[in-house]
Amino acid sequence: MTSFLPAVAEQLFKEVQKTYQEKGQIPDDLLIALRFVFGSCALQALDLVDQRSVTCVSSPSGRRAYQVMGGSGLLYTCYTSCHYCPCPAFTYTVLRRNDSLLCKHILAAYLSQAMGLSQQETLSDQQMSSILSGRAAATHT
Repeated sequence: MTSFLPAVAEQLFKEVQKTYQEKGQIPDDLLIALRFVFGSCALQALDLVDQRSVTCVSSPSGRRAYQVMGGSGLLYTCYTSCHYCPCPAFTYTVLRRNDSLLCKHILAAYLSQAMGLSQQETLSDQQMSSILSGRAAATHT
């Protein structure tokens, strides 16, 4: 899979995955590294993961996206395949100002994927097409 993230971020996600599988938690040194690489959104993203706010939606055709319930109650459909979130923070801090690598929603998607903590939902191809086109959201159970 081609990544749009720097190698240091990719390596950090691998370390999180390995350590979380072995110990069931993220040690302080990795938390500090997450904060260093991703800034203040790291703790906000971990909070979203803890709240089980991340759902991986997939379809039989192999399409996949992550839906993240933000702190404001809005649902954001994030794409790790192309490193994109439609939230205002992503648009402003990542795309316009180039101040951050990602927003808290897409970071939560990456972290929940690495930690194996995202909820899973399988949709029909038609439902997935509606989500990808922005016409609908999945119903989380």
